[in-house]
Amino acid sequence: MITAFVLIEAEPDAIAELAPAIAEIDGVREAHSVAGGDTDLVAIVRVPSHEAIASVVTERIARLAGVKSTGTMIALRSYSTDQLDAGYEGFGD
Repeated sequence: MITAFVLIEAEPDAIAELAPAIAEIDGVREAHSVAGGDTDLVAIVRVPSHEAIASVVTERIARLAGVKSTGTMIALRSYSTDQLDAGYEGFGD
């Protein structure tokens, strides 16, 4: 699976409606309203291919009313303390 972070600049009056709409798109795992810079929302996309990222971003997210622009960052490697902790679950009990 490929993880991507989609930075979304939105019309100010559309942010509250966009976040839940983005979260409902297939392939979007989370949508966050954020502060700072030109980014208003961040969507975390997890899909099986680069083509699927292109589809989610250009055919779904970017076409929503109120979206001004998007920028996509693709994760090269993912690290999680939850994954590390799960690997040691049951040891030392």
